[in-house]
Amino acid sequence: MGRASSTYPKWYGKSTLGWVYLFLLPGLILSCLFVFYPMVASWVFSTMEWSGFTSSMKFIGLGNYVELVKDPLFWGAFGRSMLFVLVGVPVRVILALMVAILLNNVIRGRTSVVFRTVFFMPVMAAASVIGVVLTFVLSPNSGPVNTLLTSTGLAGQPIEFLSDPSIAFWVTLGAHTWKNFGMTLIYWMAALQTVPEEYYEAAKVDGATSLRQLIHITMPLLLPFTIVILVLTANENLHAFALIQAMTGGGPYYTTQVMEVFIYQTAFAPSAQGGIPRLGYASAAGCFFGLATLILAVLQAWAARGLSRRKSQMGA
Repeated sequence: MGRASSTYPKWYGKSTLGWVYLFLLPGLILSCLFVFYPMVASWVFSTMEWSGFTSSMKFIGLGNYVELVKDPLFWGAFGRSMLFVLVGVPVRVILALMVAILLNNVIRGRTSVVFRTVFFMPVMAAASVIGVVLTFVLSPNSGPVNTLLTSTGLAGQPIEFLSDPSIAFWVTLGAHTWKNFGMTLIYWMAALQTVPEEYYEAAKVDGATSLRQLIHITMPLLLPFTIVILVLTANENLHAFALIQAMTGGGPYYTTQVMEVFIYQTAFAPSAQGGIPRLGYASAAGCFFGLATLILAVLQAWAARGLSRRKSQMGA
């Protein structure tokens, strides 16, 4: 029999890379349309004076950025977003680590599975849905939380959880921490599974207590994972738009207005900002904030890696 003729197209040749590129093409097209193009367009729009609803755009260079530096609302939103990271991330990471160690070393079997499921259930729910539900749960008018507090005498009158400027921010931060707690817990649970059981058995033979095993075995081995978990948790805390928009809409008096809410309201809900839509100005705010968070993530990873190397050198 003669040699079978090739069924491949001429451009394909004898290499299989052609099919690889072909299957990558749909994902590449979608990425260009919904990721790369919006990123480039945001930087272009940030140099324009544009409402976003007309075809007329005026190039103003760095004018939007200069205005941002002088805008107290922008810096207020920026500070609250940073507070979400500086306060929310350590609290969630430490609490999740403690619960993960408890579920991994103390509570085992079906009970552990039940607790993991309970902690992870809020993660699967949409943030906007949780935000709407929490507005009813925390409502001063017959909300279950206020009903419990007043009926037991813990509060003399209903507490305005979402309309009191002094506590609204912390309530939204607590709600965001609770909603995403299960994700950080799963990160730590996966990290704990990488610690060899033989290390613990050898430590028990040497008479090491559970506390010493935690300090000298578990924590050093978990340190490389800490870098990744910190960065992932910080990224989640910077994306609280849906929950805050559903709970407070950035109020009262802008006390819960984080950067994502500020950008949205500037571009699409000008009534909340007391003006007209300004997509160019909102794009500048988004680019500025994105660059700031990128720098924060790099510094965080650099500091964590430096700590990891120092500890490894001390151990050596």
